[in-house]
Amino acid sequence: MRSLGLVEQWPVDNVAVAVIAADGRVLGAHGDQDRVYRLASVTKPLTAYGVLVAIEEGAVEWDQPAGPGGSTVRHLIAHTSGLAFDSPTVQAPPGQRRIYSNAGFEVLAEFIHEATGIPFAEYLAEGVFAPLGMTASALTGSAGAGAESSCGDLVRFAAELQAPTLVSKETMAEASTVAYPGLDGVLPGYGNKKPNDWGLGFEIRDGKSPHWTGTHSSPRTFGHFGQSGTFLWVDPEAQAACVALADRDFGPWAIEAWTPFTDAVLADLRDGRA
Repeated sequence: MRSLGLVEQWPVDNVAVAVIAADGRVLGAHGDQDRVYRLASVTKPLTAYGVLVAIEEGAVEWDQPAGPGGSTVRHLIAHTSGLAFDSPTVQAPPGQRRIYSNAGFEVLAEFIHEATGIPFAEYLAEGVFAPLGMTASALTGSAGAGAESSCGDLVRFAAELQAPTLVSKETMAEASTVAYPGLDGVLPGYGNKKPNDWGLGFEIRDGKSPHWTGTHSSPRTFGHFGQSGTFLWVDPEAQAACVALADRDFGPWAIEAWTPFTDAVLADLRDGRA
């Protein structure tokens, strides 16, 4: 894919990207696919998938109380528990605002630990990484932002998101559908969004603009980006996913580079240049 060569213009020392078809085929790749990067908030989709596995195993239930008073597992994973970004402070009643929260994901991970008796990092490794062959991946810190992985591993994960084997198609469809529609909130790096749509652990593009995906990304596109210079998106309309990992923290360079890159990838897909 010619579009992948655009990453050579990014002001980073190291970068790895890949595009993955809905059937799991790698349509194109650029850079060292085995190099391990910090994921920052691209950790959240991995954590969320561990929660989906726990739901399907019956270890926890979506409407089970968890977190602040009145909050549930579903509130925590959808950033509507009311917890602050990075502290246990409660800033709103559950279900009233979309408050993006690392703290909420940490509470969620501890809840899974208590329910299963298995530390969450271990649960994620056994329930997601091992069966998918993600040998370079590990949760080494916060369940909201503390994982590391390689592009090659996230290719496997992106394939799983498009054709799930560890959870049902119905569960994955629910996770990539807006939870608590109509809630406003801040999308880090991109300002206040009305609404700031989110699924169960996955950000949903909908009509947000500006956005870290492409101007031609479908409203159904879901995924996440990380402050370490990383992103993963799945565009069901394009029947493809894209992973990008870099070693420079998110900033103006990423805002300028990522959207035209994604638009170029989508153009390649539309024109059959994959």
